Amino acid sequence: MPRIAFVTDTDCSLPEDLTARYHIQQVPITVQFGEESFLTGVNLDDTALFERVDRENKLPSTAAPSPGQFLEAYEKAFAAGAETVLCFAVSSAISATYNNAVAAQQMLPGRNIKVTDTQSLSLGQGFIVLAAAEAAQQGASPEDCLAHAQDVAQRTHLFAALATVKYLAMSGRVGSIAAGMASLLSIKPILTIQDGKLELLERIRTQKKAWNRVIELTTQTINGRPIERMGIVHVAAPQAAQIFEQQLRASLNCPAAILVNDLTPGLSVHTGTGLVGVAFVAGK
Repeated sequence: MPRIAFVTDTDCSLPEDLTARYHIQQVPITVQFGEESFLTGVNLDDTALFERVDRENKLPSTAAPSPGQFLEAYEKAFAAGAETVLCFAVSSAISATYNNAVAAQQMLPGRNIKVTDTQSLSLGQGFIVLAAAEAAQQGASPEDCLAHAQDVAQRTHLFAALATVKYLAMSGRVGSIAAGMASLLSIKPILTIQDGKLELLERIRTQKKAWNRVIELTTQTINGRPIERMGIVHVAAPQAAQIFEQQLRASLNCPAAILVNDLTPGLSVHTGTGLVGVAFVAGK
């Protein structure tokens, strides 16, 4: 059976210990404060990101990994003995990452590299990558790994509640007056993945109601099916994530192990601190 290597980007929100276990390379998203560049997961995490954002009262820009970064990841995989590289990129609807991964693929015409636009993000993307990597460990061919990943993608969902709209206002995604009103009324937007983007689904008042609504949406989506995999993402809010996990377990028949990790700066720069969300793969 051909040896298969996996490449993705840090927008997948997967922790390093898990990607190391499955030999998944994460190519970092770049975060740019003026002339200073930082690499997600290398020298920048969510906590450090928002310490600086709050200090400077300005959001940085983000940039997709370059074709050269993907080329380096591919060559590293082949040098380690891989015969096939499967790359899973964050949704092309929000980033140039997929296009740059394809550009790097074209620089190695003699190599077997397949690049997938996951049309997802955060742990939605991460669970797709993990599905393929787990299939490979069971001896699946590259084609079967991709088929398994696609099957899981169709059953993967994410719901998250923002803690504040302050950072959306800073980014210009909502007007400052609207943001002020939302803060006054304690509006907590509920987000989900739609058409490859993290989109506003509902507006809920108070954090308690927002979390309850996220759990309700999860319950409705599962619709009595088992939960194959579940994870919680948060932005610099580990204690809130822990409390949310307790509420999830009290309301749903959750897997014994629930993955908990940061959203990561390439995405959290758009949501702000305090976000808590759940991603899950519904059973068949």
